Amino acid sequence: MAFAPFDWIDDEARRRADSGLVRTLRPRPAETELLDLASNDYLGLTRHPEVTAAAADAAHRWGAGATGSRLVTGSTALHAELERELADFCGFEAALVLSSGYAANLAALTALTGRGSLIVSDAGNHASIVDGCRLSRAETAVVPHADPDAARKSLHAHDGRALVVTDSVFSVDGDAAPLAALAEVCRDEGAALLVDDAHGLGVLGEGGRGAVAAAGLAGGDGVVATLTLSKSLGSQGGAVLGPARVIDHLVNTARTFIFDTGLAPAAAGAALGSLRLLRREPERAGRARAVATSLYGQLTAAGLTAVRPDAAVVSVRAPSADAAVSWAADCRTAGMAVGCFRPPSVPDGVSRLRLTARADLTDEQIATAVAIVRRTAPDA
Repeated sequence: MAFAPFDWIDDEARRRADSGLVRTLRPRPAETELLDLASNDYLGLTRHPEVTAAAADAAHRWGAGATGSRLVTGSTALHAELERELADFCGFEAALVLSSGYAANLAALTALTGRGSLIVSDAGNHASIVDGCRLSRAETAVVPHADPDAARKSLHAHDGRALVVTDSVFSVDGDAAPLAALAEVCRDEGAALLVDDAHGLGVLGEGGRGAVAAAGLAGGDGVVATLTLSKSLGSQGGAVLGPARVIDHLVNTARTFIFDTGLAPAAAGAALGSLRLLRREPERAGRARAVATSLYGQLTAAGLTAVRPDAAVVSVRAPSADAAVSWAADCRTAGMAVGCFRPPSVPDGVSRLRLTARADLTDEQIATAVAIVRRTAPDA
């Protein structure tokens, strides 16, 4: 019998197909007439002329790539400028820019914990947090979603270094974490608090300064935040923000920083351009929230089951994984792109359409989106 080391992949593929969980790549064209409620471009900045010009200018000046890791040749004056302005905008002492939000979470979790320490992680946290917990070699306690009392119990039973980690806004349902209550638990139990503010930056807080700032926690000695540059800032990359000694520690110990190529200058330039534009136009944050509220109100008024959004994510329940896939496809055929979340992306096993509000959507476009979702909705 011939040796076929990858035949097991065919079995896995059949199981995915039988469960309605096959995922496929769909390259998008540069220009499309689809109404976009699928991307994370919350502030509508990824194609803003100032942002694309900043990206182009950075590429012309600094080159197409970073040329190496940040500790070798991959740090430019542009990276340092972005870090200073991110820290100042979000209210932290220092910041460190990495190649992605995923890398930022892995950096923070692995560098700030380790063997003998405890991580208390919300059951609804993003996959990058889950993977960071696994790589950290720390003991990990996964606690019920948005439950500060459960976090307190886990911390109280542990003797030693500990860290609580949570999304600020959960990407599946768009609900916000009880940050103030979690911070109180951490203070009482002597633990650090790590908040992934990927979906809060640009949407929550004064002028879009994020959920951590909105909760009054930015700049706290025991508080660290991670974020992505690929959502509200319309670019690519990630960052860790916190006390200067924490950032210095990451520079010396975080493997996804030390051994990864630095963020491309064009991405750094675009993120900096978006950040400066947001400073000048802080009303974009409020508009993104208003669009989300309007979508939710109109969808629920139409009889659909949606989750009240705390930021810019609007989740609409589907009766099954297959129904969610068909629903999303029917929306696309009708002229609108939406997200489709199915297991294992959803921790509760409930499939959903995921609509993302954008600050640049008009009231007419909101009404069109609601009409398409309603018209294509599957039977319960």
